[in-house]
Amino acid sequence: MESRDVILRPIITEASMSEMDNKRYTFEVDLRANKTQVKDAVEDIFDVEVAKVNIMNVKGKKKRMGRYEGYTRKRRKAIVTLKPESKEIKLFNEE
Repeated sequence: MESRDVILRPIITEASMSEMDNKRYTFEVDLRANKTQVKDAVEDIFDVEVAKVNIMNVKGKKKRMGRYEGYTRKRRKAIVTLKPESKEIKLFNEE
């Protein structure tokens, strides 16, 4: 799997933004990706050193549209912790 195929997008929430001060970044990753692939992809894309990776599966929520029922898509989240000596990941262009 290519590095850009493993990391789909960063997850930007209030909780994930506050964790960035502690060098913890949250990404949505491919459903088939494991911790080693996520670690290698983050190190390759952002040129940083990863200390550890936590992964969780998020089930889809049940939704209704009139009489039809369905589920939102399921996701896989990875929380990546960087080493203290590593540089930070720039998610936003600050100029």
